[in-house]
Amino acid sequence: MKKIEAIIRKTKFEEVKDALLEADIEWFSYYDVRGVGKSRQARIYRGVMYDTSFIERTMILLVVRDKNVDKTVKAIAKAAYTGEIGDGRIFVMPIEDAVRIRTGEHGDIALYNAEQEK
Repeated sequence: MKKIEAIIRKTKFEEVKDALLEADIEWFSYYDVRGVGKSRQARIYRGVMYDTSFIERTMILLVVRDKNVDKTVKAIAKAAYTGEIGDGRIFVMPIEDAVRIRTGEHGDIALYNAEQEK
């Protein structure tokens, strides 16, 4: 199992959400976050200057089985891409165990309903 954290533009959230659903990733959490970036570029939008080093983003958190890691990362990367500075980052980390509280199931079986795979 792997934990995937993706920090993306807020404007790309709906596209990333749809891409994850198309990739059969049906459960994830997301949060509005703020961060400080390396780029110190000022941008002008509708006559107002913005400092792009401090930008609001959306963080998506999900845990997937090993067999779903590549398709999940590809779905996020493709949907979040604009080609400009500030598209975001994706982090992939190992998960030691997962426990479904309701049933007590351990491991990757706790991430999905086995009945649905039949």
